[in-house]
Amino acid sequence: MSRFRRYAALVTAALLLGVTACDSGGEATDDDGITVVLFGDAEEIAGYRSMIDAFAETNPDVPVTLSPVATQDELMARLTTSFAGGQPPDVFLLNYRRYGQFAAQQAIEPAQSYLDRSTTLKESDFSPRALDAFRYDGKALTCLPQNMSSLVVYYNADLFAKAGVPLPKAGWTWDDFLAAARALTGDGRYGVGVEPSIPRLAPFVWSNRGDLVDDPARPTALTLTGNPAARKAVDWFLDLQLKHHVVPPDAEEQSESSEARFLRGTLGMYLNSRVAVPTLRTIDGFTWDAAPLPVAPGGVPASILHSDAYCMSAGAPDHDRAWRFIEFAMGEQGQQILAGSGRTVPSRLDVANSPTFLDPQEPPRSSRVYLDAEPHLRATPRTGTWSRVEREAGALLEEVFYGRVDREEGLRTLEEKINPLFNLPVGAGG
Repeated sequence: MSRFRRYAALVTAALLLGVTACDSGGEATDDDGITVVLFGDAEEIAGYRSMIDAFAETNPDVPVTLSPVATQDELMARLTTSFAGGQPPDVFLLNYRRYGQFAAQQAIEPAQSYLDRSTTLKESDFSPRALDAFRYDGKALTCLPQNMSSLVVYYNADLFAKAGVPLPKAGWTWDDFLAAARALTGDGRYGVGVEPSIPRLAPFVWSNRGDLVDDPARPTALTLTGNPAARKAVDWFLDLQLKHHVVPPDAEEQSESSEARFLRGTLGMYLNSRVAVPTLRTIDGFTWDAAPLPVAPGGVPASILHSDAYCMSAGAPDHDRAWRFIEFAMGEQGQQILAGSGRTVPSRLDVANSPTFLDPQEPPRSSRVYLDAEPHLRATPRTGTWSRVEREAGALLEEVFYGRVDREEGLRTLEEKINPLFNLPVGAGG
């Protein structure tokens, strides 16, 4: 266990998160079994329990203790304290935008050699974009991604028909998107619901051939204002709220979230990943579907990867049981079980292209939109401090988006405060 003392610096990250860990003494692991820690809502957790039950049928010698939490922030706090306490879980599910701080601390057992030796899994089974997001050093796989969602536009087809607006389709442009949003706004309705955050902004920057940072592999600064293509995308995004008023203003968003507004039928379009689908499937008052993001004038199709992966904690004397579980979870049966929940876009390509995921009887009818987006998916940097960069930049972007601060002053402050975070020492990622 002495190896884990080197991870004590991760406690600082938990404090930076500003949340309380769900336990204080790490994860209790049975000598003959493994502990799996992950996050999700009730429907997601039910899917994971079903998958674990199926694993138990063929692996009765490897009991699995599922230790779920509700949110990613709670998961980060749980992992931070369990690593620092020397009792990390055997397996944990983590988003690529958050795993960098653990990989930088060498707290993750790299998955590459296990996949290379596997007789049931191979790299070609999975989305290359999702795999690349979990190559912390740019070459070897650190964790094995279980999903590959993208940011899409969920739309209320009934509102589009009522407004006489053409339904969104592949290749539609920013102008088409804005025209639809304007036509759908009025009489207590808004055209668009979108979170003012770096993950929501990024695809528009990329579509306009800009970039978020100076060097995606080794970033030292944000380039939201210094790069003309990026700045044009930033202004277009901000104008949805500040100029065109097609997004619910600050007070209204605080009183009712965009997701709740979409569920109630008073929002024309809602930008989110596949995570929204189980909740959207409760809609019975109107027809809804999913469409790709619009493309910048003269730009390229782009979306942001949303992907979580199974990681193994480093330092254990034997990772065989943990890998056996991951092999099952990432095999055809395990991926089909989770795909059936509606929550995930399987990273395993054969399952993603199967009726289990593409079932036209289950909305969204156009589920292939997530697969069509796969070649255009891009990932944010995987650095030890990226999760903190994203969190703090998002808070400052929100100030500008809702007009709480002047646009130019706010963007200047954003870069001045965020750029030093890229140079923080490993372990200060938050």
